[in-house]
Amino acid sequence: MTIIIDGKSYDCEHGEYLLDIARRNGITIPTLCHHEGLPGQGCCRVCIVEVEVNDWRTIVTACVYPVERECSVFTQSEKVCKQRGLILSLLRSRAPESARIASLCDEYDAPAHKRFTQRSGESCILCGLCAKACESLGTGAISTVNRGVDKVVTTPYDEPSPVCVGCASCALVCPTGAIAVDEDEKERRIWNKALPLKECERCGCVIGTYGEIWRAKKKADTEPPELCDACRKKSITEVMAMTYGSAAQEP
Repeated sequence: MTIIIDGKSYDCEHGEYLLDIARRNGITIPTLCHHEGLPGQGCCRVCIVEVEVNDWRTIVTACVYPVERECSVFTQSEKVCKQRGLILSLLRSRAPESARIASLCDEYDAPAHKRFTQRSGESCILCGLCAKACESLGTGAISTVNRGVDKVVTTPYDEPSPVCVGCASCALVCPTGAIAVDEDEKERRIWNKALPLKECERCGCVIGTYGEIWRAKKKADTEPPELCDACRKKSITEVMAMTYGSAAQEP
């Protein structure tokens, strides 16, 4: 199947999402809530584009729009830019402390609307990626609570979650940097919880929290790692060198 994006033809598969087609061909469509490992969000609407089929145009969300027929796609049409700017203005009012959103607002000339009340000190846009990442790991330590303007992502009753292992996957997928993670040589602090860190027995670098390491051990039914990836590879190389001679050593 062939579609046209901004005047150029591109091959694609039936049912493939527009955003994936665009990215594969080096076409920039901005996103916030999209993550390759956690697809299907489609809630921030920043990735909107205009699609034309049989002389009929409509605005769609590129990350969840499957291509089912030949069409023309416009990523920077006047209508797209206007609506994207309005969406970014709304997101900026929700999360005025987000540097990522501020950058997108500058890039796409998002208008400033005085009628949009800003939430002081807020960076979260409630995209749900953090909760989805936590759920996909089988932990479920955080979720959205409350409704309307009071809706937030947090742990149950805002108390340290007994099931949180401190893996910080939620913070890694957060598009706006809203989840605070503080770490020193001994512990990692996240969601009002301090978790001790385990170090590599050879080089001393942090492997992870004891909780996430033992949880990974339980899922994989193996012994927990004592070495970091780099030291483990080096250890394997040394064993091979001793077993098969110097030829097995890395150059």
